[in-house]
Amino acid sequence: MPAPHCNGAGMSELNQDRSARLARLKFRAWHRGTREADYMIGCFFDRFHAEWSEEEIALFETIIEEEDVDIMGWALGTMPVPEEYRGPMIERMMKLDYVEIPRD
Repeated sequence: MPAPHCNGAGMSELNQDRSARLARLKFRAWHRGTREADYMIGCFFDRFHAEWSEEEIALFETIIEEEDVDIMGWALGTMPVPEEYRGPMIERMMKLDYVEIPRD
């Protein structure tokens, strides 16, 4: 029987795990409870998730568990960002240049 790395099974499982995690995060990012939070958090996810490392995915998984009002307050600069979330991801979120609001 060939080794898992020879037939690609090991890498395939990792890719499937990453894909499943990202699919869950996409759903959570776009189903927050308010349209404003959906656009802010969902657009952020859509714009940046493809370039995230495993550590950044894990950080976003943690952030997404916080209350919408807190995440939005950090992004808008109206609330202090907790120490554990300070860094490039929240700084990028604070730029708000990723939000696209459809106009009818």
